Amino acid sequence: MYTPKTYRPWTFAITCLLVVGIVWLLLALKPILTPFVMAAVLAYILNPITTKLTQHMSRSLASMTVMVMALLILAVLLLVIVPMLIEQIHSMVTKIPSFIHWLNFKAVPKLNAIFHTQYQLDTALLNQLWEENGTELQAMLKKSLPLMIKQSGGVIATVANLMILPFLLYYFLLDWNRWTETIQSLIPRRYLDFTQRILKELDEVLGEWLRGQLVVMLVMALIYGLGLAFLGLENGFAIGMVAGLLVFVPYLGAFTGLLLATLAAILQYGNWGGLIAVWAVFGVGQFLESFIITPRLVGERIGLSPLAVIFALMAFGQLMGFTGMLLALPLAAVCVVLFREGVQWYFASDYYQKR
Repeated sequence: MYTPKTYRPWTFAITCLLVVGIVWLLLALKPILTPFVMAAVLAYILNPITTKLTQHMSRSLASMTVMVMALLILAVLLLVIVPMLIEQIHSMVTKIPSFIHWLNFKAVPKLNAIFHTQYQLDTALLNQLWEENGTELQAMLKKSLPLMIKQSGGVIATVANLMILPFLLYYFLLDWNRWTETIQSLIPRRYLDFTQRILKELDEVLGEWLRGQLVVMLVMALIYGLGLAFLGLENGFAIGMVAGLLVFVPYLGAFTGLLLATLAAILQYGNWGGLIAVWAVFGVGQFLESFIITPRLVGERIGLSPLAVIFALMAFGQLMGFTGMLLALPLAAVCVVLFREGVQWYFASDYYQKR
């Protein structure tokens, strides 16, 4: 077990300067680091599969095989789900006048009866505003898009990042083990066992989180997709799949799916029964995901109780905003490992052992 040492002040100062320099460098190189970070994360996930394949083929061939398979799976998902989703959105846009009619002659009268009011929508004015704004929006996009392409490098940079991602992923997979061995060789020998133990625990925790999160995404995609398909909602399975695959971003998947499914239900059913049924599917799915599926499939795997999972989402969301909510569980898992090591260090310290 690692025991605390007495460090010299200059060692601490150099370490602080090194950390500050690395952080500054990362911030300065942020615009070009995105594809490298994406490739590194994918390589971390896919490296175990690549390592197993090296038992039957060379490392380069295994890296190429895994890279191609991963990109094919992603492409299939995009080619299947995105066209269905685009078709649904196009169908919704074409039914906007029907939606306005439903609001004026069904929704508003019921609300007037409940709250004893006499509101009424001017459907002619709403339709006119929609047509005018739609035309203006299309004209604005047609004028602004060429200008944005000419004057901004953001689009070109995004396309370039996507184009080099497969090559970066291949080389990350090819050299992953060699890089990790090189980094381990640079660690001072007196800290090697301690560092390897910490990194092994972190790797196990993050691996469990990634596998658990993938299972949660698939389970929620099936719950939302099959639930909406059972109701007979047009393209309901595609909407549910999109909602489920986006659950790795807290509340984004449920909100996106609920919005699309609500509009689709209003335009298809035109009554409160179908709308409430769609809301019930997302209500049940959100309850299961928040209080049962994520805490059990993710929280328990990384050593967090359901209460700790909920607290982590709220705490990191408060500290770091949307990014904090996205990274809440892996960061909480890292904190658990470091806290466990800190407790062991405290129990082994002279301050605790000696009176």
